[in-house]
Amino acid sequence: MAPDSAWGADPAELGFDPEALREKYRRERDKRLRADGNDQYVQIAGEFTPFLDDPYVEPGFSRDPLDDEVEVAIVGGGFSGLRAGARLREAGLESIRVIETGGDFGGTWYWNRYPGVQCDIESYIYLPLLEELNYIPREKYSYGPEISAHSQAIGRHYDLYRDACFQTQAQELHWDEGSSRWTVHTDRGDRIRARFVCLAIGPLSRPKLPGIPGIEGFEGHSFHTSRWDYAYTGGDTIGNLSKLRDKRVGVIGTGATAVQCIPHLGEAAEHLYVFQRTPSSIDVRGNRPTDPEWVQTLEPGWQEKRIENFSILTSGGFQEEDLVNDGWTDILRNLSGMGRRAAASLTPQEMAARIELADFQKMEQIRTRVDSIVSDPATAEALKPYYRQFCKRPCFHDDYLPTFERPNVSLIDTGGRGVERISERGVVVAGREYAVDCLIFATGFEVGTDYTRRAGFDLFGRGGLALSEKWADSVSTFHGVLSRGFPNCFFMGGIQSGVSPNFTELYNEQSRHIAHIVGRALERGARRVETSPEAEEDWVRTLQASASANLGFQQSCTPGYYNNEGRPGEGPGWFGGNYGGGVHEFFQVLRQWRSRGDLQGLELE
Repeated sequence: MAPDSAWGADPAELGFDPEALREKYRRERDKRLRADGNDQYVQIAGEFTPFLDDPYVEPGFSRDPLDDEVEVAIVGGGFSGLRAGARLREAGLESIRVIETGGDFGGTWYWNRYPGVQCDIESYIYLPLLEELNYIPREKYSYGPEISAHSQAIGRHYDLYRDACFQTQAQELHWDEGSSRWTVHTDRGDRIRARFVCLAIGPLSRPKLPGIPGIEGFEGHSFHTSRWDYAYTGGDTIGNLSKLRDKRVGVIGTGATAVQCIPHLGEAAEHLYVFQRTPSSIDVRGNRPTDPEWVQTLEPGWQEKRIENFSILTSGGFQEEDLVNDGWTDILRNLSGMGRRAAASLTPQEMAARIELADFQKMEQIRTRVDSIVSDPATAEALKPYYRQFCKRPCFHDDYLPTFERPNVSLIDTGGRGVERISERGVVVAGREYAVDCLIFATGFEVGTDYTRRAGFDLFGRGGLALSEKWADSVSTFHGVLSRGFPNCFFMGGIQSGVSPNFTELYNEQSRHIAHIVGRALERGARRVETSPEAEEDWVRTLQASASANLGFQQSCTPGYYNNEGRPGEGPGWFGGNYGGGVHEFFQVLRQWRSRGDLQGLELE
């Protein structure tokens, strides 16, 4: 076969045919495209409300309603809310109240307590404020209990427990123009007035349930992985699910959560059925304990330096040394490196083709790894991901693929179509019923649905404008943190900002941005701070211009939350749009704006 001119490479030398792979990717994507997009997931309300119940607190909690005022109300007690609280405390604000649905700080790491729960980003850059708390994680990739404990340590260090309201769900927020205050109404009957509000609900906060016909009629036991039922399974986050030894268990979902809990379920259950629509990309994890000698070499500022090094590399930039040196930087370093070397002599189209070639090579390695571990050819083929590396969040695990070598574990691949229906006794795929005693939904969290649906409440700004109304067709912000019509209200969690695999890096930058704006507003004696319409419009145009350059890639991807379930550019989508220049460039935009000190684009009264 002659060399392929589009890639400048000979398929015989590569070991694969790039054009054949592109066609394979297209076919696999097309199998999974659905007309209903995000509507394929049911809203957890009504008869599904029990899926939101908190199994980690004692039932019957009650308290007297609050009717008071604070300087700042932060809705959400995960890492974004904790970051905001820390930076605002450092800026001198004393009266800060965190309002959190769960029973403690932690957010995603409060809810996710499934067996094997672990971060997929290096703990030394993922866990926030390590130097401030003088803490070093025990391993390169921390497990859930350590991350949850660190969340609580941040809350103690910054005195955020003082006024916190746990087991409390915000229901409505109303802006009062006369007093320039927000009133937060909660399910505890609270009326909390706040000068500023910070909405830190996070991108992974509301469990997602698939709208599979019959889901409401299953008569066995069922739960979502974010509400793990250890009373039923036995064991804890390290496994030992002893109560499943005589149980047939079904898992729907094969994303990051499933990849971590399935090895423990396979070890414990009488039989485990894994129902798969799309396989994940599974690379080597290679976790290891923290080296105490390495810790002794760390100098002040080490965490920020390490975070920035990771950020630059994963944004396609160059660094003399890869400090993190893991699966994330290996993938992205190879992809961006090929593009960088070619930049001087290739057109943008040729460079994109070279980067695509590097992507093909990496994914071929991933698929070859499946063959080296899984002996059954049909199972191995079903576990191979046929899509570009960053069409979905890549996974890293050393025990997931070997689990399918167990005689009590069956992969039920749905050929990209998903589960047909759920019966009273089990799960039906291609007309065959698989009877199960327990059905576990490892289906993740809502990302592409409307913001107020994910938050569980609506905001009513100037003139009674509802956020759900303003953002009904498209999100609009300035820098992703302020939206016209909602003064003194700050958004966190990735909305219209730069996207990094390391979400806590984004929260750090957003919290500094918010603390800067609040601090300058207080210095000037302003009662209200709000983005101008022109600044908001300019920011949205900036995002739209950069999004168009990435639209082709997103359209080529297999459906998932990264590309709005195969419908990129429609509806609110993945955070309402992202800054196309990468997260590091986005941070530079924010830092340069702050360095001017003039709050350009904001209106203060």
